[in-house]
Amino acid sequence: MADLDALTLRQREIYNFIRSKIHGRGYGPTVREIGVHFQIKSPNGVMCHLKALQKKGLIHREPNMSRAIQLLEESATGHPTGVKLVGRIAAGQPIEAIEQNEELTFSDWVEDGAKFALRVTGDSMIEEHIADGDFVIIKKQDQARDGQIVAVRDEDGEATLKKIYRDRTRVRLEPANRALKPIYRDHVDILGVLVGVVRKY
Repeated sequence: MADLDALTLRQREIYNFIRSKIHGRGYGPTVREIGVHFQIKSPNGVMCHLKALQKKGLIHREPNMSRAIQLLEESATGHPTGVKLVGRIAAGQPIEAIEQNEELTFSDWVEDGAKFALRVTGDSMIEEHIADGDFVIIKKQDQARDGQIVAVRDEDGEATLKKIYRDRTRVRLEPANRALKPIYRDHVDILGVLVGVVRKY
């Protein structure tokens, strides 16, 4: 387990601030919020403290996501006990991906630590047996083969779950629902590839 006594006074203050924000409103503060609260003028100054907290095993930060500071909840063995639930993903029209601080505890899915969970909204993947309210387990990677089901983020920052195909000049995001049309984008960032679906009844 991480040792809180090993923190400097400022690191402890920042950790407690992050903790209070996550417990109070459900998601962590931005780098800017931390800087304003502690009167740290430089974002790099805040980042140094966050990197120290991460190195000491107290927090986890998702890259390229502004509010994705997570508290690390670990078992007595020091190993993660679940898959981070980092937000919701559209299975209809794309929606803004919003980070949150929950965890799904499926130990057999976290052996390499390179997976995360998303809750599906919408029914565009229903013919692949992925329904509204299901949790999808995504393996982090930035490449995928045509026809694979992927979580992607487009140039507007919107995320969706679809089958990916590359046409000559653009990307086609194909739903698994005959009633819906594909979405076309010039470019998308692949967040990862589907490796599991969990349904809670």
